[in-house]
Amino acid sequence: MTELQMGLIGLGTTAVVGVLAYNKWQEYRHRKLAEAVLKPQHEDVLLGDAPKMAARSSASGEDRSEPELRAEAPTEVPQRLEPIFVDPAPSAPLADVAEAPVEPQNFEKLPVDAEPEVANATEEPSVALPAGELPAELLDPRLEFIVAMELVEPVSATQILRSQRETLTRLNKPVHWVGFNEKTREWERLAVDHDQPVRRLRVGLQLVNRMGPVSEGDLSIFTNAMQALADELMAVADMPSSRVLDQAAEVDRFCAAVDLEIGVNLVSRGAAFSGTKIRALAEAAGMVLGIDGLFTRYDDAGRAQFSLQNFESTAFSADSIRTMTTHGLTFLLDVPRVDHGERVFMQMTELAKRFGETLQGALVDDNRQPLSDAQLDHIRREYIGKPQATMASFGLPAGSPQALRLFG
Repeated sequence: MTELQMGLIGLGTTAVVGVLAYNKWQEYRHRKLAEAVLKPQHEDVLLGDAPKMAARSSASGEDRSEPELRAEAPTEVPQRLEPIFVDPAPSAPLADVAEAPVEPQNFEKLPVDAEPEVANATEEPSVALPAGELPAELLDPRLEFIVAMELVEPVSATQILRSQRETLTRLNKPVHWVGFNEKTREWERLAVDHDQPVRRLRVGLQLVNRMGPVSEGDLSIFTNAMQALADELMAVADMPSSRVLDQAAEVDRFCAAVDLEIGVNLVSRGAAFSGTKIRALAEAAGMVLGIDGLFTRYDDAGRAQFSLQNFESTAFSADSIRTMTTHGLTFLLDVPRVDHGERVFMQMTELAKRFGETLQGALVDDNRQPLSDAQLDHIRREYIGKPQATMASFGLPAGSPQALRLFG
């Protein structure tokens, strides 16, 4: 070997030995420090007179630098800040609860209006709850062109209804106003005399009535009025984009097939009928004389069942009926507007027969031909039962709120 190689081997051996010696010295040093820190610093009550720690005695001549550094090191390291999560009902650690002084709450010092503020926040949330589905009894998308509006702030029903009233009076079709009642959580019809605040608004233009389907001009007037109303209320008007005029034509064809009014005539055989007798018989049967000149019988829900009118051109009135006479009466049943039409027709014909017995009259059709029981039964089945069955199959039962709007 050369001298260089021998020198390198010697240096390597020396380095290895030095590293091992240094490691041993470090191990010994740390062991001593650990013993000094972990050794009990107070007298053990179980061992009696135990020697006290030399580092804690002021008379000792030993070096106290190491224990003091070990004891003071934690106070010099900055305390770590843990993330804090807000808990609506936080529970403090047991140690903190034991150490922290508990001060009594003085509830008399709370402000008087503190509790009502919490109640108001509960009753009127900042985010409005979702509204339920709009009932078809109020607005039916098959029968009405419905515009939906969501208002930023509630507006009174009176202000809404009066906003476009002059423009909408030019329409030949009814307009129905419906708002969502935030208190009852229900959709309701809006009335001018009801100052109800409205945030959710639905306005429906009826597509068909007994005058026919809606026209393009009416549709244009309505849409312009709704856009003007939305601008005034700072709302967005959501209008359907379906083919409205074609839809109106389809509904009108359906209505024409079931729009029937059945009349049964009672004509005198000789002397004319006295107005006072007619009134007495009608009122005894529960019929009421209205401003339209008709005696009408209503069901328990206030819906018209059938009516009685003068066969002649003069209408009944409270003033003239005491002195008037007539040679005929007509009992009328409006088929699409009467629930359980066949049963109501039988009640009407029985009442007409009782009128005929008292007034000495005969039941005849429009051609003044006598009506037998068989003919009345045929009318009941063919002209009342079948049309009402057709309406039910269409999802529009006779006498329903939708039917009353269509055939109003």
